[in-house]
Amino acid sequence: MTRPCPLPTSVRMRPAALLTAFLLVFAPVATSAQELPRVTPEEAGFVPERLATLASVLENYVAAGSIPGAVVAVLRDGAVVLEEAVGYSDVEEGEALETDVIFRIASQTKAIVSVAVMMLQDDGALLISDPVGKHLPTFRETTVAVPDDNGGYDIVAANRPVTIRDLLTHTAGISYGYGPGGDRWRDADITGWYFAHRDEPVRATVDRMAALPFQSQPGERFVYGYSTDILGALVEEVSGVALDDFLRSRIFEPLDMRDTHFYLPTGKVDRLATVYGHDDAGSLVRAAEGPGMDTQGQYVTGPRRSFSGGAGLLSTARDYARFLQMMLNGGSLGDARVLSPASVALMTANHIGDLLGPGFGFGLGFQVRLDLGAAGEPGSEGDYGWGGAYHTTYWVDPVERLVVVYFTQLRDNLPVDDHAKLRALVYGALRS
Repeated sequence: MTRPCPLPTSVRMRPAALLTAFLLVFAPVATSAQELPRVTPEEAGFVPERLATLASVLENYVAAGSIPGAVVAVLRDGAVVLEEAVGYSDVEEGEALETDVIFRIASQTKAIVSVAVMMLQDDGALLISDPVGKHLPTFRETTVAVPDDNGGYDIVAANRPVTIRDLLTHTAGISYGYGPGGDRWRDADITGWYFAHRDEPVRATVDRMAALPFQSQPGERFVYGYSTDILGALVEEVSGVALDDFLRSRIFEPLDMRDTHFYLPTGKVDRLATVYGHDDAGSLVRAAEGPGMDTQGQYVTGPRRSFSGGAGLLSTARDYARFLQMMLNGGSLGDARVLSPASVALMTANHIGDLLGPGFGFGLGFQVRLDLGAAGEPGSEGDYGWGGAYHTTYWVDPVERLVVVYFTQLRDNLPVDDHAKLRALVYGALRS
């Protein structure tokens, strides 16, 4: 059975995109709709009483007003060991948070789009060593803002072309519009992480980025910013279809990620978690309505035109755990093969030397733990993960065969140590 995926008229087909578009439109879609098995903590090698402490600790954070609520999922050996919801989806309404609540996952979008790029390499449609300008012509010649001695900056030519691998590793020198040259990014109205309010395709935004000065020479520093949004535009160009169509047909449907979207279907609006922050006294404050990441956002009412590959997706803990289990499995889940084992291995190796600091490196879309002692927290060498701007986090531990997903909705908040406690409690509960 085939699942046709119409090509949007806004995307012009190029010869290089024909193979990938054929695979997307006509290849059979392997689905893995069966839910992951569930096992008891004892069966999975945990001390049940210790793992149960996790929920009570999170409930204490809710009671203290540190977080509005959270969903945590722990998987081991491909089975769900713990799936727990605490607190509230809407504090003022007293609406309890359920495990199927939909969260804004912000930068956790980056891992998914990075996988999409590697799928295109598996298809033979690109190489991550390619200059970005080979596929996005506006990036053939780029510039860098270099600070001068007077507090200003000079704009110089980049010393080499930015590559796709530079974007995947955040070493392209592209920030979120801060640093030297940031005034030009602000004048172009390209700052921050939020895209849902933009009434233009992301390709148009990305093409405007190419004309702005970057904040570092390619390959010299780890600079976190719009790199994965550029990768999203690249996926559209190379595949010949819009980013949301590509992700849905090639990743979400095969993995049965049924609640992962750029913009929320109207029938799911009541499942979207409410965003909160903290006031100066540390009390929870409901974020205002409106555009922007520090508000409730426009994931329901926005123009629905800009698909941010760097920060745009909504998802559930269940869906994201399925995506990560695919990674832990070497690129497959059930009967769905999304990525080659070789690509998974490449994505989860360190590509940037010591640019990220003690204990950690960065692969192709994931932070990677290199040295347990230097990192200074429980885990395993080789575990990988990242997080999102709404105080979400996740990791995959191939040594312990673990997947952990933690979702909440918190912005503009005072420091909360729940992420560190989560990691300590999960590893502290392991018996074998």
